[in-house]
Amino acid sequence: MSQTEFSGDISSDASDPYARKAQTFPRLDEEMMDRVSSFGSDIEAAKGTILFSRGERQTDFFLIKSGSIEILDLGGDGLPRVLAVQGEREFTGELDLFNSRENLVTARAGEDSRLVRVERSSFLRMMSAEPDIGEIITRALILRRVGFIKHGQAGVVLIGPSHAADTLRLQRFLTRNGYPHRLVDSDVDPHAKEMVTALKICSLSLPVIVPPGKAVLQNPTTGQLADVLGLTELIDPNEIYDVLVVGAGPAGLASAVYAASEGLKTIVIEGVAPGGQAGTSSKIENYLGFPTGISGQALAGRAQVQAQKFGARLAISRMAISVDCGKLPYRVMLDDGQTVLARAIVVATGARYRKPELLNYERFEGQGIHYAATAMEAQLCQEQEVIVVGGGNSAGQAAMFLSHSVKHLHILVRGPGLKETMSDYLIQRIEKSQRISLHPHTEIAAIDGDRYLNTVTWINRMTGVREIRAISNIFMMIGASPNTEWLNGCVKLDKSGFIETGIMAGVVTSGSPFETSAPGIFAVGDVRAGSVKRVASGVGEGSVVVQAIHQYLKQIPSHAQ
Repeated sequence: MSQTEFSGDISSDASDPYARKAQTFPRLDEEMMDRVSSFGSDIEAAKGTILFSRGERQTDFFLIKSGSIEILDLGGDGLPRVLAVQGEREFTGELDLFNSRENLVTARAGEDSRLVRVERSSFLRMMSAEPDIGEIITRALILRRVGFIKHGQAGVVLIGPSHAADTLRLQRFLTRNGYPHRLVDSDVDPHAKEMVTALKICSLSLPVIVPPGKAVLQNPTTGQLADVLGLTELIDPNEIYDVLVVGAGPAGLASAVYAASEGLKTIVIEGVAPGGQAGTSSKIENYLGFPTGISGQALAGRAQVQAQKFGARLAISRMAISVDCGKLPYRVMLDDGQTVLARAIVVATGARYRKPELLNYERFEGQGIHYAATAMEAQLCQEQEVIVVGGGNSAGQAAMFLSHSVKHLHILVRGPGLKETMSDYLIQRIEKSQRISLHPHTEIAAIDGDRYLNTVTWINRMTGVREIRAISNIFMMIGASPNTEWLNGCVKLDKSGFIETGIMAGVVTSGSPFETSAPGIFAVGDVRAGSVKRVASGVGEGSVVVQAIHQYLKQIPSHAQ
């Protein structure tokens, strides 16, 4: 076997990683194989030998000298099925090689084979020491995960009504965390009822998650789902990290990349998924280095891989709920009862969109009211009228993205227009679009519906004129409230709840504009008072703050080390 073979039909679409075999399943040359071999040991595996299984954590890396390896998934009947057969000079693994999450697939020797086995710690050293090989491997691991997602392989099945809040919540969590899944819409899919009957569950229990080889999850919380899927990391309560980053938006991920790459023991805590508010953006076009734009999710995904490649740990679906800042090392408590010890903390918890005071608002959250405009939400409102509320760049990006698939889009702003709050390139596009109407001095007065939102009333505050529209989807992107409640008064906040830093916070010794009133606790990105609420600014702050952390760590007392 000299080249990967796939089971099933493979698309000729260039966006399908399986159609790009040379990148997704590359073959190393002899010189590269020799270098990889120096980090591992030669082994022989008889046909049928299991090299690693789905659900294992921290699996090893295997390079094929001769023979073949079969990559297996579990089918709906619980039996293994062959996804691919890899051959000579190819290697195993996908993105979970960079972290401690549960593996998605099983690998077994397809025939008597000679392999190089590289243990996890040696694999990470190799990725750092051999950058050319590391680039090939990293690209392949990313593309393999993209292939799983595109083809619905090695993941879970989500069954539920596609417009229901809990179905959308679970789908967003899986999508934003890059976990492969397949949605079966129980409202329209004729096979959904048969599947529900076969699973012996009540339709009132929907949505459900069907993981291979495990019990069906009936409308789990995102934390429960993360635990069952092995997405969470177990944290040693006695281990002391150099840097704890709270929040995995652009600012937090930048801090993690730079801290870990400079040798600091780094851990990131994130309540939902990497990317933060920026991760919900359909396309960011004014971020340096991406002239055609990049989605927030793609940017976050790349940054996450970068941080993990350098050794940073990422613990998702875990919220920081409090911090003990009375002594060093600092102790941060998480919502699942775990604690994290760290010498320095970077607060990068960002901000969240504000919610208007409207009757029925909470009832329709997730069932007509959205805070993100990605491909998932766009599918829900094809050829429909929709509303975007807000005049910032996030609202403009959402409007342009959605305008390609909706019947018509209404932008509602309370002010006189967009000039003071939105980038000019977005304003020009909005003005030229025949599918977008701007409504200044306008706000939503009422929302209504039965199972889902279906009626919206808005009012022009200058004229008093009300309009009632049959609209089922509102994208709410107004204002920003900081995520700082968990800090328990440890640092100074401004009157709006944003964290004061630098001179504003009374910091005069370190000179860092990002240090808070508590030594060793820094704030970057949208959560920081006076920050520029832009992705590039957050990334810049997250990277620059690491220099100040180095200076702080040199000065803290030895007993805190």
